[in-house]
Amino acid sequence: MATPTVLVTGCASGIGNETALAFHDRGWTVYATDSDPDALGDLEELGCETAELDVTDPDHASRVVDRIDDEQGRLDCLINNAGYGQPGPVEEVPTEALEDQLRVNFFGVHRLIRAALPLMRRQGRGRIVNVSSVYGRTFFLGQGAYVGSKWALEGLSNVLRAEVSDHGIDVVLIEPGPVETQFGERALEEKENREETGAYPWFDRLYDEERYGRRFIDRAVGHVQPETVADRILEIATEPDPDARYVIGPWKYQLWAGKLVPTGVRDRLLEQVKRMP
Repeated sequence: MATPTVLVTGCASGIGNETALAFHDRGWTVYATDSDPDALGDLEELGCETAELDVTDPDHASRVVDRIDDEQGRLDCLINNAGYGQPGPVEEVPTEALEDQLRVNFFGVHRLIRAALPLMRRQGRGRIVNVSSVYGRTFFLGQGAYVGSKWALEGLSNVLRAEVSDHGIDVVLIEPGPVETQFGERALEEKENREETGAYPWFDRLYDEERYGRRFIDRAVGHVQPETVADRILEIATEPDPDARYVIGPWKYQLWAGKLVPTGVRDRLLEQVKRMP
């Protein structure tokens, strides 16, 4: 039996890096990619194939998939992991920053899907794993740009799953809760893009690293480590009949409870959060 092949985006660190390692350890041929190819040295030394892939570049996705087709003749799994967070009150996030957020978290995923599907359809099988978030089904203060990108990804994935099912292709959403990675560090850097109005003092308190650390980004109660997510992605990639979505981490219980809580109650809870000292 031929060795299965997987393409993973955003492998410089965090979930992407651990996912590439997990698939490599299981014996897959791994194409680990990132916009910074110099950060992939550890994976290359282990035997992963590496490539520069900036998901915002129209040519990168097709070039990498063409290379996989030439070298392997197959692509069994695409894992769309590349992404980042842009904190800030909705009013204070410049439209250009929101466009950048969507360019990576949403349009980048679409670009990879379009590049991979012809090969998957030709072979009559494949699995697309889109790394979303619990914020693809819930929300929190100061995360409008990120939440918007993930809700968009969820909708796209739901439609795609129905469209490609008769080609033997599965589309699966991964919805991690907080995961402690460099995601939080970058998010704190990205918040400097906002245009302050002085109207949202709660944002400065909640996202003050000295006051709350990264409690409201990637170190919330119940946060997990990236290897936990990677191991689950590997399991899901090899399940014969996967579900449409998987919540990873203890936040799945909060999502279930959230379905029972009226919107007005949730809004009142967030009003209390805004009053935290």
